[in-house]
Amino acid sequence: MTETDVSPVRLAPGDPAPEFTLPDADGTPVSLSSYRGRRVIVYCYPAALTPGCTTQAVDFTASAGELAEAGLDIIGISPDAPEKLHTFREKEQLGITLLADPEKQVLSAYGAYGPKKLYGKEVVGVIRSTFIVDAEGKVEKAAYNVKATGHVAKLRRDLGL
Repeated sequence: MTETDVSPVRLAPGDPAPEFTLPDADGTPVSLSSYRGRRVIVYCYPAALTPGCTTQAVDFTASAGELAEAGLDIIGISPDAPEKLHTFREKEQLGITLLADPEKQVLSAYGAYGPKKLYGKEVVGVIRSTFIVDAEGKVEKAAYNVKATGHVAKLRRDLGL
């Protein structure tokens, strides 16, 4: 796939969530299928150690306990290498699972990689997106082009937490 022929899919409630196995910040493979029986928040973000992505990851970490009590685990996916994710996790004391997708295959499967507006220009990159995957592996909620700031609070409100 070249940068010019990227036309992302858009997942919708009821769609099967694309399965994946990606390395975490320690290089350990993590599969979506290992979360069957629990709901999972899968969120896609452009780059570790950047202001907006840091805000979002810190917000998810702060809400992780309450979300876990509600039966929700959290997985963040970016195109960063595991080493960068490790640095990000340690520097920001993040308590959520961060996965590396440098080939952008999973990001693309979720429709979270493609054309987007950045400072008024069209570019190809990671589209900040959040998905809730139900206990059977189906998409319960899909949100594209979410804002980094305030997104976790809105998600918690939407979930009734």
